[in-house]
Amino acid sequence: MVPTLQATLGVKGHRPVGGTRDGQDVLDVFCVLNLLSGVLHSNTLESLQAANRNSGQSKTRRMQRAFADPLRHVGRMYPKEKCPRLVLRIDNAPWHRGQRIDAALAENPHLEFKRLPSYRPQRNPLERFWKILRRRATHNRLFDTLADRKRSIRASLSYFQTVRRRRFTLINGRRKKRAK
Repeated sequence: MVPTLQATLGVKGHRPVGGTRDGQDVLDVFCVLNLLSGVLHSNTLESLQAANRNSGQSKTRRMQRAFADPLRHVGRMYPKEKCPRLVLRIDNAPWHRGQRIDAALAENPHLEFKRLPSYRPQRNPLERFWKILRRRATHNRLFDTLADRKRSIRASLSYFQTVRRRRFTLINGRRKKRAK
């Protein structure tokens, strides 16, 4: 998850200034949101640019490897004895398929993917969660280190893990009603 820029308010006559760090390290965040209970499982993976360049692996291969671990985690959290069939709604990202993913699914045969149509992020409840998480953790912030970014994201994830009602609002897509 990279920091994002968003429109902001400022003092009249003073233009807000933002910064970027080109070629900085990336923090990948993986989340599984249980649509029935509202339980949120999250996992982070640091992706150091220097290591990525030296490994010779493509982003897709790196992300496939990283995505397989949370799949195995979900398989352990929801064992076949308790959940004979567990459906995961995912988008069509290239790292959501491949040999590593097939191997993780073979280890957990009760896991099943339901792929969402392309270019329809509004149909994916987790996309609403990503939008709010980015706004809370990374919008208009310049982090000095990857550890600072990770701390901010983990703090926001902790917030969402404790506020169950907010998660259900995101899952169901309901907005707060504005007072007239």
